[in-house]
Amino acid sequence: MKFIPLVWYGIRRRPVRTVLIFLQVAVAFALFGVLQGMKTGVDDAIAKVRADVLFVGPSVPGEAPLPLADLARLESISGVKQVSYVDGIVTTYRKPTQIIYVFGIEPVSMWTTLVPDIFQVLPKDLAALRKTRTGVLITADIGKKYGWHVGDHIALTSTTLQSNGSGTWVFDIVGMVSDHEMGESGLVVANYDYLNLARAQNKDTVRNFYVVVSDPKQAAAVSETIDRTFANSSSGTRSASFRDNAQQTMQSIGNVNFAIRSIVSAVLVALLFSISTMMMQSIRERTPELAVLKTLGFGDRRVFVLLAAESLLVCIAASLAGLGLAWFAFPLAAKYVAGLSMPIVVIELGVVGAVLVALISVGLPGLRAARLDIVDALAGR
Repeated sequence: MKFIPLVWYGIRRRPVRTVLIFLQVAVAFALFGVLQGMKTGVDDAIAKVRADVLFVGPSVPGEAPLPLADLARLESISGVKQVSYVDGIVTTYRKPTQIIYVFGIEPVSMWTTLVPDIFQVLPKDLAALRKTRTGVLITADIGKKYGWHVGDHIALTSTTLQSNGSGTWVFDIVGMVSDHEMGESGLVVANYDYLNLARAQNKDTVRNFYVVVSDPKQAAAVSETIDRTFANSSSGTRSASFRDNAQQTMQSIGNVNFAIRSIVSAVLVALLFSISTMMMQSIRERTPELAVLKTLGFGDRRVFVLLAAESLLVCIAASLAGLGLAWFAFPLAAKYVAGLSMPIVVIELGVVGAVLVALISVGLPGLRAARLDIVDALAGR
């Protein structure tokens, strides 16, 4: 504790230089926090995606929908626990720009937990949908946008015509579903049977099936079995688990991990050079003062620890400031990337990184200062 004034003096000796080092470290670790936080947050989000639910769609996107009759064959495949299906129609409300997708489901209990990343529904609302053939569930956002409430009677217009030739679809709002992300105002959930029986074309077909497997570890094997089963039929399939789809989506963006590592590495290397240069300049200016300390009995180790303490204090404080800025910025990013969060482990990694930066940057200059010859230093040689 008695050496704290000496550490504090060293930090305050050149305030402008200290502020520059602080800002450099803070900006570097704010960038580290955002990039590493995004990587770790996305990895965590993917890890939380269900691996036991398979998405089964047409073998080629955009092809004809799958026959509803395939449901029985899917249920008979070994390892399959539950199967459900969805279809839908694109509609508008009053204006062509007010587009609403009507998501038709089979209102069975598995939907209460099946796809929480799409929507979440309570059992009472699902029961209300099951009881009302023309019923729909709406999100709070879409209700606020159009002034809809439970009990309202709404009419939506679609290019998908009914058997009677009408493009007007009438629905009764019977309950609510939770938004899967902020601002979701383009989705309502309806009864598949109502859409299927009323439409003029594509009767008894579905956009895709959702298959729940008994063992998540066997999801890939079950997926392959499904695709083989329908390989020679008129309705070929392409199956993948929700988690695999999420990973493929990230891979389609590019090698995000490599890009993040490259950027962070370049920033930290540049930071090391910058701080090391400043530390060397600072120690060069303080050579007489350090010589006096050694004259008063400070050994090589104590001088090095004193200088390392200055570097550690500034770097750790600045890194915490930068990481704190990144932490507060993440809720803003989460509005645009559903489920994104900054794990606490990123803060821990950042602090460890700051300690390494401080020790490496002070390493060579500190060793030179610790080995100063008192006579030469005082003589200015």
